[in-house]
Amino acid sequence: MRGVHRLRKLKRSLSRLFLVLVVLVGLYYFDIIEIPKAKDVIVVETEADYYIEFPVDRYPKTAAHIQEAIEAGYSAICTIDRAGAEDNRDESLKGIPTKKGYDRDEWPMAMCKEGGAGADIAYITPSDNRGAGSWVGNQLENYPDGSRVEFIFPDKINRDLTTD
Repeated sequence: MRGVHRLRKLKRSLSRLFLVLVVLVGLYYFDIIEIPKAKDVIVVETEADYYIEFPVDRYPKTAAHIQEAIEAGYSAICTIDRAGAEDNRDESLKGIPTKKGYDRDEWPMAMCKEGGAGADIAYITPSDNRGAGSWVGNQLENYPDGSRVEFIFPDKINRDLTTD
């Protein structure tokens, strides 16, 4: 008799659980509740002080890398921290082997407070990477440390980093 009672109790509990799940799925389906995605929880951005249009047509591989890193959850904001650049670069590239014919590009950049250990690294052709680095340096030279900058990417580009 005791086993029958436990079985009935288990069935009631499972029925209630199923009902709760059906209600939650319905609420989600009809946009009554929102389930946060992992990158929604991880990424905390602040509004930028400056917005700069990145020349996608001139530096397509670097542009693709930055956009992919941001889409993967890395900060879209670069808080300028020139004094921390060398340490950030050492930390971000630690353990990442060099590759003949390529530069190791990091996002967030080494000159960003958000850069350093854990940065996203991609192998980029030197002409694209160094050209982009020079362009960024020229764009930001008059902005003081602590300025928050966001790069804007106006064009859809080929996101394949492996082809040249």
